[in-house]
Amino acid sequence: MITRLLIANRGEIACRVMRTARRMGIATVAVYSDADAHALHVRQADEAVHIGPSPARESYLQGDRIIAAAKETGAQAIHPGYGFLSENADFAQAVLDAGLIWIGPKPDSIRAMGLKDAAKKLMQDAGVPTTPGYLGEDQTPETLKEKADAIGYPVLIKAVAGGGGKGMRRVDAAGDFMDALASCKREAASSFGDDRVLIEKYILSPRHIEVQVFGDAHGNVVHLFERDCSLQRRHQKVIEEAPAPGMDEETRESVCAAAVRAAKAVDYEGAGTIEFIADASEGLRSDRIWFMEMNTRLQVEHPVTEEITGVDLVEWQLRVAAGEPIPVQQEDLSINGWAMEARLYAEDPAKGFLPSTGTLERFNLPAAIRPLRYRAERSGTRTQLDLPGEGRIETGVEQGSEISPFYDPMIAKIVCHSDTRQAAALGLAHLVSDAEVWPVRTNAGFLWALLVDPDFMGGKVHTGFIDQHHDDVVFAMNPPEWLLTLAARHQLADVQPKLAGFRLNTSRHTDVQLMDRDDSFTANFAAEVSYDQENYPVLHADHNAVWATLNGKTWRFVAARTDGGGAGAAGDGAILSPMPGKIIAVEVAEGDTVTKGQKLVTLEAMKMEHTLTAPFDGTVSELPVAKDGQVSEGSLLVRVEAAEE
Repeated sequence: MITRLLIANRGEIACRVMRTARRMGIATVAVYSDADAHALHVRQADEAVHIGPSPARESYLQGDRIIAAAKETGAQAIHPGYGFLSENADFAQAVLDAGLIWIGPKPDSIRAMGLKDAAKKLMQDAGVPTTPGYLGEDQTPETLKEKADAIGYPVLIKAVAGGGGKGMRRVDAAGDFMDALASCKREAASSFGDDRVLIEKYILSPRHIEVQVFGDAHGNVVHLFERDCSLQRRHQKVIEEAPAPGMDEETRESVCAAAVRAAKAVDYEGAGTIEFIADASEGLRSDRIWFMEMNTRLQVEHPVTEEITGVDLVEWQLRVAAGEPIPVQQEDLSINGWAMEARLYAEDPAKGFLPSTGTLERFNLPAAIRPLRYRAERSGTRTQLDLPGEGRIETGVEQGSEISPFYDPMIAKIVCHSDTRQAAALGLAHLVSDAEVWPVRTNAGFLWALLVDPDFMGGKVHTGFIDQHHDDVVFAMNPPEWLLTLAARHQLADVQPKLAGFRLNTSRHTDVQLMDRDDSFTANFAAEVSYDQENYPVLHADHNAVWATLNGKTWRFVAARTDGGGAGAAGDGAILSPMPGKIIAVEVAEGDTVTKGQKLVTLEAMKMEHTLTAPFDGTVSELPVAKDGQVSEGSLLVRVEAAEE
């Protein structure tokens, strides 16, 4: 068995691997960049090695430095986690050539499944059904458009070396194809160093179904059933669950058998996932489910499979890599209950899901489902309801950690396992509802709204669900009056002797002004308070501040001083950078006339492209940035002078 393991990754997955390694008595080595010098995964490891500057391409993507770190520290094996170099066949081979153990599939298996076009051809030969599309070598834009026209719109353009939603564009009309292709190729080249694409028919009622498979060096391959990952935004998974809602045993057996055939076709060893797309317009049927791709690594959403099977997939990875066989037979595996996972991202849904950075001054994720309580009236009568289920938190940050612009904005995974799908969804809804994060903005409120949506509760999931329910699940949430009242009561308990320094309504001495960042709210601390079990807040007093969390949104309320006040938006047409990043496209020139909504510049930050548009009709009066330039948060990108009416 391995006795010393290097984890070639960071954050949540590094901490996850370390937890299992520690339980197995295996010492761990972390690697870190400048930005991660004080990160949680660095402190949890037995030893840590600095490998470079903050950008991933100068640190976590430097395979030679990682291998050198393993040799320097006496590590016998390297676990790549997911992302970064986890599916890089050349890196896997270099690890083996260095005399180290690679915790993953053989390099040839990675290569076979790494290019989507070649993988689909291989699956067709293995008798695995594949989605209609174009996999040809001719990559000229004219040929690609001709093939897309022949397939029929909508189509999906996908980078052949892609993954994680990068290098992927949906095109609904022929006139939009060339722009989408250019954007897709640019993103693919930036993310993977390969701008080749394939074209697939876009399924209009799609479900994203994937099967966890596991192989060993003794020729054994098993599946650990399916997951449904249909709730996605921009092809990034948001909520995952296992098993898939509406999957009958006959369909499950057919899909899982196809997944095992796919894994055996590439002589697969270790943990992998076979991803399928299902046309669910008539429910889940085995003849309407097609192979999409294989992820030759451990998936982000592996905890839901672990929860329903009782298996530690990381332990399996370590044992199989050390030469042991898979510890169970297929017939020993079964589904127990239901599990759901929500990805907590540092982003602001109300502002187009722009990533949010900064220090986590407040960070508390509940590991247990809080009993539901509500007070029906001011008399104080309470009713309590206990939800069945168990919570699980996977994170690589803690209070005081810095969310940087250099890496993916996911800061935690919140998981709930229960007996039924409804109980798992309700339990997870209450876990994300109680997530306290400030001042970094998160998608917790968005996750809560998704989980309690009646259609989601009813199992009516598909990949277009979020777009279809956008107005119901994406909103700017303001604190309700009753929550302000509770906050004011907590606040005044501390500041009562100093009220002269705070704004009070002179005609009604029951009002107090509360501030959260630059937002001001009027609270009446004598008002009646009534709330039900779906709106029971988390409140904490902290010196002169009150922290209030409700439905995934956290506020830090302080009494507003008479000499204080927040700055508002200038409204002068200044387009400021929402975060540090790189300018990858400039669509206008100084002096150009623009219309409201017209593309101005495209910023690349936190591994995603963000297009900034004109706020109104006008003229570009300032353009201080250029393509490939680096910008800081808040810096001026473009100024638009409004057109005269």
